[in-house]
Parts: sequence; C-alpha cells; structure tokens
Amino acid sequence: MSPREMADQDGPEQYDAERYVLGGCMHQPKEIPAIRGILNRTDFALPAHELIWDAIGHLYDQGEPVNPISLRIELEKRQELRRAGGLPYVAQLGNYGGDPAYYAHEVRRRADLRAEADLGRRIVQQATAPEAEPGRAVTFIDDYLKRQAERAAGRSGDPADALLAELLDATSLDNMPTLEPLVGDLLHLDSLARIIGPSGHMKSFVTIDLAGHVGTGMKWHGHYVRQGTVVYLVAEGARGIRKRVRAWEKHYGVRMDNVLFLPRPVQAMGPEWDTLIEAMRRLQPQMIVIDTQARVSVGVEENSNTEVGVVIERIEELRRATEACVLVVHHTGHVGEHGRGASSAKGALQSELHVSKKGDNAKNIVVTVKVGKQKDDEETGDIQFGLKVVTLDGEAKPDGRPVTSVVLESLDHRPADEVKGTPEWLVTVLDKAQVPMKWGSPRVIKWCAEYGIQMRKDKIEEAVRIRKRRDSFDEARDARNDLPPNLPRDLETELPRDQGGSSRETNETPRSDLPPNPGGPPGDVPPRPPSPRPASKAGGGTEGDPGDQDATGPLCTICDRPINPDWAQRGYDTHLGCDPTTGSHPDRPDHGTEKHHGAA
Repeated sequence: MSPREMADQDGPEQYDAERYVLGGCMHQPKEIPAIRGILNRTDFALPAHELIWDAIGHLYDQGEPVNPISLRIELEKRQELRRAGGLPYVAQLGNYGGDPAYYAHEVRRRADLRAEADLGRRIVQQATAPEAEPGRAVTFIDDYLKRQAERAAGRSGDPADALLAELLDATSLDNMPTLEPLVGDLLHLDSLARIIGPSGHMKSFVTIDLAGHVGTGMKWHGHYVRQGTVVYLVAEGARGIRKRVRAWEKHYGVRMDNVLFLPRPVQAMGPEWDTLIEAMRRLQPQMIVIDTQARVSVGVEENSNTEVGVVIERIEELRRATEACVLVVHHTGHVGEHGRGASSAKGALQSELHVSKKGDNAKNIVVTVKVGKQKDDEETGDIQFGLKVVTLDGEAKPDGRPVTSVVLESLDHRPADEVKGTPEWLVTVLDKAQVPMKWGSPRVIKWCAEYGIQMRKDKIEEAVRIRKRRDSFDEARDARNDLPPNLPRDLETELPRDQGGSSRETNETPRSDLPPNPGGPPGDVPPRPPSPRPASKAGGGTEGDPGDQDATGPLCTICDRPINPDWAQRGYDTHLGCDPTTGSHPDRPDHGTEKHHGAA
C-alpha cells in the first residue's frame, strides 16, 4: 500500500497529511521552498506541528541539516520539545517520507475547509444574534474572499509577502471577534485578568464568589454572568476552601455546580504545566483561577521582569489553548496598590481588580473591589461588600462551638422589586405577615386562600421551599429587620384588605375598610395568623372559617350567632360565609328574608 493510501483522512490518523509534510521535508529539504509556496504555519491543525514547521524552516534558512536529530536539538534550544510532542514523536516523524508537495496541498485544502466552516458559523451567529440586521453577515463573505486572496499571495515563499498578507485594513477590523463578557464589564473570555490585594484582605473570598456565580450562572451582584465551567487551582490555602464553599452554598441555597478544584499548585515553569494546558484544552472551561501567582512560580525571581515575563507567557499559553478567562490572584507589596514584584505582568492584563478591606470584625468590615485596569472598557466605580457570618450545618469545633465562615453581601446592588404573583413576591408577603417558617405547602396554600391571594400551587410550593432554605425562623426574622428599603412600596395595598367574604363585598360594603389589626390603618399587612383550625360549620363556620361556636364571643351582625373571640379582636363582626347584601347565611339561606343586618 502506498503512503498516500495509508493516510486515513477521517480516522485517528487524520493528521497524517501534516506528518508526511514534515517528515518529507526532513528527507527532502530541497522541497521546503516549494512547500512554503503552498502553505503557511497556520494551515497546520495541530499546534505541535506549527512548532516543528517553524524549527524546520529555521534550520533550512541557517543552512543546517534538517533531520530528526538536528530538529530535536533545535526544539530543545527553544524549550519547545515537550510541547512539540517530545523526543519519541519527533523521531517518529522521520518515518514519514514520500511526496511532501502532494500532502502540502492536502493540508492546505483542509485548512481552507476549516476556514469556510468558521465563516459559516460566524454568519449563523451574526444572523441569529438579538441585534441582527439583514445584510451585515455579507461583509464576512467579502472579508473572507479578500483574506483568501491575500493568503494565497503570502504563499509565494517570500517571508515579507507572508507578513504583508497578515495586515488588516480598517474595514477588516470590524470582522475581528470582539471580547465576550464573562462577568459584566469586569472579566472577559479569552483574556488574562488579575485580582490583587494585601494578604488577608478577602481576595480569595471575592474570587470564590465570582467562581460560584459563573458556575451556577447567577448574576454577580447585579452584573451579567455567562455560565460555564470553572477550574480553580487552589495553590494556596487549600484546607480552607471546603468551608468557604459550603458557606456560599448555604447562603445562596444552591450547590456550587460546574466549579472544579485542583487543591495543589502546578508550577508554570515545570513540565506539568504542559499537562495542565492539554487537560484544560480538552475540558474547555470558561474560567480558570490561579490562586496564587506566587505559588505557581516558585523559584522565579519575582522582581525580574525577564523571569516574570516568561511566567506570564506560560499563563498566556493556557489562555490561548482554552480561550478562557484566566484569573490570577496575586499579592500587593507592602506599600501602595500595585502587584508585588516586577511590573511587566500588568501590561499583559486585560483586567485588574484591587481588593481591600476596612474594619475589624464581620459586623463592620467593608470589602471594596476597585477596577485598577480595564484595557478596552471604561473603568467602573468601586464595588463594596459587607460580610455575613454563616454557620455550617452539622459541624462543630472540639469545644462545641459552631463552625462558621463568611460570604459577601453587596452594599451597592439591591434586588429589583419583586413582581406580584412570583414566588419571591409571596415570600416577602409571608415574611411581612410573619407566617411561621415551619409551615408546609398545605398550610400556606390554605392561608393564601383565606386572604384572597390567588396563585398557582407550584408557585406557592416554590415560595415555601425558598423560605425553608433559610437558617431558622430567628434568622429569617433578623433578615426581615434588615429588608432592603426598596421592597415593593405598594405591597400592603396589594394584599387583600378584606380578609373574608365574597369579592363584591370589598366594593359594596364599608367592612373592607376595617383594619385587620386593631388600631392599624386600613389595608395593613395581615397579622401573624393562628394555626389553621378544623372547619366548623356550626355557628356560621365554613370551610376555612376561623370562627367557631363560642357562647362568650360577640354575635355576628348578620346571623346573630357567636363569633370566635380571636376573629372579633381583629375587627370583624361577621362570619366569612355571611352575606351582608342579602343577610343570608350558608346554614340559614332564608335568614335574610326574616331579618337583615348590614355590616357595621
């Protein structure tokens, strides 16, 4: 079987055409100029093959022999042998001979197909975007044709022609992909960012909070979040990460999904960093956190721009392989607000956030996140947080004290007013009415029916679940005392002011203006209700009627039967089932024809 027939275009050996180009150039170096006229380095699908092609071209230009041994030496000199596949792979390329020009055309053909597929994806994305307009996607086609012509000209074998082919005019700039936001205007995909701050100033808490919101897709204190996988390299403080995560989960009532932790450092200058790059390339996370820079660059002279520059380049390789936001946590120096050590790292950053705190305990500490750099966007104002102490369930210290941690609570962003009829709105109503936290769905459904709150059963059940996720009734009561000032101001007026009777009673009788709470204004929030009693039709009671027979209670002004004293103390003088218009009662339908009493 010929080498051409051995190259499987669709199977595991789909990159054999590229291997035959590289191996053929080692066997026939005189073919290298012709190959340069057919393809360029970006036509190779595998990054390792790009590195090997560069080394082959350099050896040829220097007049040195082009063979596996010299190629290995050149790659070692560039410190790229491992990234190129290692010594066994480079040696294996020597087994690929044949006709390199033929396979060069095949490599170019596949590169052109990839470019066309990418063009198609860009057109579909443009045409289906929310702000899409007809005709805008056509510019992608024009740019593609122009770039293909320039690219063809660059294959002349002249390096200057190849460089000229990469130049973009002002029109072509519009077709370059823009930065995609990950967290508002603070963090972006395919970018290098850094969080800096003094030791002990809550940098890791801010970072964990960001990671949790990206993983779950929740807005980060009012800022847009694009949900995706997060990989967190806990190179410093690994033992405390579990407690912080559990506190975050309890505070928000959700699991910190899609966040993966590596509880040890990986040295950027070591061989394992290449393994990390390959692992992340396969996983394709949206965000990679390195906590901290110092712990992944052990042995590097921190004040040397040269050595730190190499570390930053290694981190950039991680970014390029994943197109993720790589967020590095770093300490500031003893003086000032700048990152500790060499200043060259800041130039590579797309974003830099500075974290600081003031205060001496959880009750008065204020954590401030300041945007120190935003390369392509306007720098936003400071973001401030308070701390909330969270007690971990089922955990205690040896002396019996509870295990606690803290989470961030925004001091700037307040939640939007709840929309009436949503579970969140009902939670606020139940809290203001002081409905017990332990009540289950049946009780709350019955309570809503009594107070005229009409909602679907599944929404009421969701509101009950939200309330039950809270720490306890006492914590919920404390939270009510600290409710944001911009909760719905018409909440009281939206509650049914008439707690009994038919819908027309509210409009036709003055009874609807009676305060449910003695001494309170009309339409006051319902008082904390007693536990539901069994239905009692005796004495004018109906299903859900809080009134029952009590000889000592006041008489109903319609049916002349006793009213439950608790019900009367709330300002009511009739049973729920009595109709003030007709004077009738469910048990005495003809009562109104004999004696009619209006509502007081």
